[in-house]
Amino acid sequence: MGRKWNNIKEKKATKDANTSRIYAKFGREIYVAAKQGEPDPESNQALKFVLERAKTYSVPKHIIDRAIEKAKGGSDENYDELRYEGFGPNGSMVIVDALTNNVNRTASEVRAAFGKNGGNMGVSGSVAYMFDKTAVIGVEGKTADEVLELLMEADLDVRDILEEEDSVIVYAEPDQFHAVQEAFKNAGVTEFNVAELTMLAQNDVTLSDDAKAQFEKMIDVLEDLEDVQQVYHNVDLSE
Repeated sequence: MGRKWNNIKEKKATKDANTSRIYAKFGREIYVAAKQGEPDPESNQALKFVLERAKTYSVPKHIIDRAIEKAKGGSDENYDELRYEGFGPNGSMVIVDALTNNVNRTASEVRAAFGKNGGNMGVSGSVAYMFDKTAVIGVEGKTADEVLELLMEADLDVRDILEEEDSVIVYAEPDQFHAVQEAFKNAGVTEFNVAELTMLAQNDVTLSDDAKAQFEKMIDVLEDLEDVQQVYHNVDLSE
């Protein structure tokens, strides 16, 4: 398994401190998903997935409704989905996913975030091959054995089940995301503290304290960019 999802508490603390930025990013993502298909999560799997993620970040209903209504209203605002790949200090690798209505602006900002913080942009494919797209679903109040049993009852063979912090985390194939959630829901679980389709590094790297501090600053700058939706990397940031 790649890097464990062992930073749940840190992620929660970070998002709680930046709720307006997080909500704005979700609003954009919900709008794009709703505009690309039906504005109904039951018939639009992309929208359903985004809304499941939004629940784990406590995105307010009015933000969700506003984004969906905007899509229903036929807004002519369009966004391109872009992926940038790059390198940080000492072999660290980074993937940046963005939604933008100005490709030149976003490319310039992402390149500057790398360049000013000890990194550099790579060409398409230079990093992504070292990551695996993975469904990550986490719950509390269950043991790993209990989760294994309920997934077996649902005839689901997932990549891994790990107890991390106070949660049990299921790592599954991307196309198993909704099936795993349904298995939990059928077992009476309705709350998820993690519900992500993410890019997990096949191997982690450990940086020196100075390099790690520089790397964390680079990640912070990238995540603060308005057009950036997700940032993935292969650095072990645990203490």
